Amino acid sequence: MTAKLTNAQIAWRAAQDIQDGAYVNLGIGFPEMVARFQPPGRQAIFHTENGILGFGEAPAPGAEDWDLINAGKKAVTIKPGTAFFHHADSFAMVRGGHLDVAILGAYQVAQNGDLANWSTGPKGVPAVGGAMDLVHGAKRVAVITDHVTKDGKPKLVEACALPLTGVACVTRIYTSLAVVDIKGGHFVLREKLAALSFDDLQSLTGAPLHLDGDVAELIVPEV
Repeated sequence: MTAKLTNAQIAWRAAQDIQDGAYVNLGIGFPEMVARFQPPGRQAIFHTENGILGFGEAPAPGAEDWDLINAGKKAVTIKPGTAFFHHADSFAMVRGGHLDVAILGAYQVAQNGDLANWSTGPKGVPAVGGAMDLVHGAKRVAVITDHVTKDGKPKLVEACALPLTGVACVTRIYTSLAVVDIKGGHFVLREKLAALSFDDLQSLTGAPLHLDGDVAELIVPEV
């Protein structure tokens, strides 16, 4: 397989589509990296399920205040305007449709937008957490992920075989090889790495890729 984007480069690409002033929730783990790559002149307002809105970047090593953590138990900083509230109020924000974007990881995404991003297996996250609320409460749901599993199996599939997080909820997928929209129950290719042919990309995708206009070159910096 051709060279692929690093996790940081996938996160960078996803960050470019976040509008200034958007209220954003980033999933635990890999998606949290998106916060590092906000474009100049734009500032998202980040939300975490355990009850903080508008927190700042991670503190320097050794300067952590462990009373200030996000849902992934990582230390955060506060800045003017940061708000704290009960986690029940936090979920009321999610369920009330007050978040503009949720960016999550995935085990599988189906061509109709179904998402599977948790597992009860021996190495899986032991519970789905707030993801089920996020995928149906946020106005837009995007996924960042490698295009295939570690053993080369497609993560973009006709139908999810793992427990679902949400039904028909994902609208855009940023992978290590391409940017793919979900439209009309199909995967629609928007961008791909220049070194990868359409046929090669299709061979790594578990459902048909559709075209709707020109496919742009997926260009990212070294980050």
